[in-house]
Amino acid sequence: MQNVNWTAFFIFLALFAFITWLGFAAAHWRKGDLDQLHEWGLGGRRFGTLITWFLIGGDLYTAYTFIAVPALAFGAGAVAFFAVPYTIVAYPILFLAFPRLWYVCHRHNYITAADFVRGRFGNRWLALAMAVTGIIATLPYIALQLVGLQVVIGGLGISGAGYAGDLPLVIAFIILAAFTYSSGLRAPASIAIVKDILIYLTAFAAVVVIPIQLGGFAKIFAAIPPAKLLLATPGANTTGSYGAYATLALGSAFALFLYPHSITGILSASSGRAVRRNAALLPAYSFMLGLLALVGFFAIAAGVSKLPEYADGFKQFGNNFAVPALFLHSFPSWFVGIAFAAVGIGALVPAAIMSIAAANLYTRNIHREFINGAPTDRQEAQMAKWVSLIVKFGALVFIVFVPSKYAIYLQLLGGIWIIQTLPAVMLGVYTRWFNDWALLIGWAAGIVTGTAMFIAANLTPTYALAIGHLTFPGYAALYAVIVNLVVTVVLTLLFTPLRSGSADETAAAEYQAPSQAG
Repeated sequence: MQNVNWTAFFIFLALFAFITWLGFAAAHWRKGDLDQLHEWGLGGRRFGTLITWFLIGGDLYTAYTFIAVPALAFGAGAVAFFAVPYTIVAYPILFLAFPRLWYVCHRHNYITAADFVRGRFGNRWLALAMAVTGIIATLPYIALQLVGLQVVIGGLGISGAGYAGDLPLVIAFIILAAFTYSSGLRAPASIAIVKDILIYLTAFAAVVVIPIQLGGFAKIFAAIPPAKLLLATPGANTTGSYGAYATLALGSAFALFLYPHSITGILSASSGRAVRRNAALLPAYSFMLGLLALVGFFAIAAGVSKLPEYADGFKQFGNNFAVPALFLHSFPSWFVGIAFAAVGIGALVPAAIMSIAAANLYTRNIHREFINGAPTDRQEAQMAKWVSLIVKFGALVFIVFVPSKYAIYLQLLGGIWIIQTLPAVMLGVYTRWFNDWALLIGWAAGIVTGTAMFIAANLTPTYALAIGHLTFPGYAALYAVIVNLVVTVVLTLLFTPLRSGSADETAAAEYQAPSQAG
């Protein structure tokens, strides 16, 4: 690895110091009683359109996204661009379903999606399944933010063996834990504004400056191996890479807003109207994501993997080092500091929201439901604060002591699992027709099927489904949720005569704005 880039390091450090101050100061922003869970864990549900845009954008477009998407384009080529259509498809889903979820959750003071499922279907075990799925799917996502942070810290030239090499990472997450504990969701909401401004600045600078340096886009694309420019043409009797690309985009779109951190961002909005506006405005991030995917092609054209000064970085981090190497090669040190800080801060924002979301789920749907059924507001908020610390500490221990590839495997598996909450959560905002026990059994069938496909595909999310002489490689999560839905529908038809009549706390009028009701 290269020597420490002191100019970049001090700019990186200065921006980190600023967002640390901002994280603690956020406790006094739109001040509320942080001894109440909805104030600590949802920001008092008072974020307007603009703040929600920054918060959800900062939540979904993580440090690992900004490292991994260009790295995928660098290593595998065109398949990396699946991230663009999937986010485009996701926003109509946000527009249609999630304002309805916001309205009913606001009416009943639901903090989590599992709260909604508990109220809608009256089954504590179904709600527990939703909560456990959300927590397990979120934990490796937090760990992956550390991977992004590790890469940019390494890019600054700060490295070492053993505990000394992990010290900067430990310090960063102690800071994260401290301001999340003290300020709750207000901290990542305020920091997300800084993070997104830096990310947009970095992305636009990259797509303007680097192509000029490399002689224009024509020369860049001429330098890309033809096999990476387009998806491979399918062979006979198979949809090949086309089917895998399409199902990966579609399945990811359905899963995106089912993650607990996504729902936390949505429920923190001040109104369902703010959620709808964000569904219209958030595609701006999709445009930026397309630009970032192009950065992977820039790295190929610049030949950074062949430069000896970056050999150690690629050896340590693999293709994930493509973006740091490109920026080190293309920009002056002061701008490298800004770009790396953007990615580093991009790790802290989603990690904070994810830990808060997991803490909310545990506190409301496990601890309150099965351990302490009548906590005071202060006890409930305090439990969530402690759990958020434990979650972050667990992610840090995992990434320090376990190879990062296992965090990636678990995150891929988490995507397969989280989509199994779709029938109860996303379809639940439209209908109460499903039987609660049928939903639980369907969820279990989807989890088992998806996990089996993931294992059979050698720990990859693309499963080759064989039907007769035809093969349909596709996203295991999408196949598994189809199994989930079929089982749920069939069992609902069978169980309907035996329906126990579990109570629905919600009413039809609560799923729309008051001006639309009646």
